[in-house]
Amino acid sequence: MKTLLEKIVRLRNPSFRIHHDLSSAMLLQFAWIQGCRLLRAMRLVVYLRNPKGATFGPGVRFFNLQRVYWGRFLKLGESVFISALGHGGIEMGDNVSIGDFSRVIISTTLHNPGAFITIGSNVGIGEFAYLGGAGGLEIGNDVIAGQYLSCHPENHNFSDLETPIRHQGVQRKGIKIGNNCWLGSKVTILDGVVLGDGCVVAAGAVVTQSFPARSIVGGVPAKLLKTRS
Repeated sequence: MKTLLEKIVRLRNPSFRIHHDLSSAMLLQFAWIQGCRLLRAMRLVVYLRNPKGATFGPGVRFFNLQRVYWGRFLKLGESVFISALGHGGIEMGDNVSIGDFSRVIISTTLHNPGAFITIGSNVGIGEFAYLGGAGGLEIGNDVIAGQYLSCHPENHNFSDLETPIRHQGVQRKGIKIGNNCWLGSKVTILDGVVLGDGCVVAAGAVVTQSFPARSIVGGVPAKLLKTRS
């Protein structure tokens, strides 16, 4: 059982090894859960889409599935919702994992649809994430993020004191996160931000400005703490 499981998981993660302390009962339970997730993803065949080894937790939903694209071994947790309502679509590379109760939504309005969402390969995003794509969201390869990550590539206009803010429209610049970044739990990234490759963002940070490659940032609003050298 252990050898078989290792071979299967290594298709997605070549360096994977099962720890010697794990019992056979634990491994059987894990295999059962993953088998059920694999079967759920097979429903994509009904829509003439290739699952490519995807696994889905219970309650996974899509809107505008024909504009959603993914690579091998997509992993979606429980109650993940993916909506490709926008001018572009949603593209995910190989080995993308999105945690339970997360939302990947280009936009929610028919009046002013959003742009796109692109997620690279080998990306892991924790539970309860919100990834918006109104102004465009790009996430590079090998990015890892803790729980409650939120990305908001859109801002409301509010300069007119006589008109309700909700009627003043929005501005959209987009968000770009480089390769090999680590975003801690409860990080919020706002419109116009570009994070260079290899950045580390401390838990709870609110990122309102761009930072170059290998920056370590934290705080509200986030500031440069030091550089990875």
